[in-house]
Amino acid sequence: MQTTILYIGRDTEITVVMNRLLNARPEWKGVCVCTDEEAISICEEQEIDLVLLGNGIDPDAEKRLRARLLEIRPDVKIIQHYGGGSGLLYGEIMIALG
Repeated sequence: MQTTILYIGRDTEITVVMNRLLNARPEWKGVCVCTDEEAISICEEQEIDLVLLGNGIDPDAEKRLRARLLEIRPDVKIIQHYGGGSGLLYGEIMIALG
């Protein structure tokens, strides 16, 4: 069974890289977006196991986004991912999914 991971970031280039990294592993399905509206729509339409919040999301927007995502999917885990190598990303995801 695949784990669906939603990445939300503001930088298009980083979002492209995250999409490649998340979808490189057969056990993961990565969905990567740059806007809160896209993220909310995806959460409403798909089962999401984990949300990664990337760089560029200001604190007020993050607070609103977390609240809305948890309203839609109360059991979803939300963590921050600010970069680093693919090994760090893998470790963060495995710990979050624990």
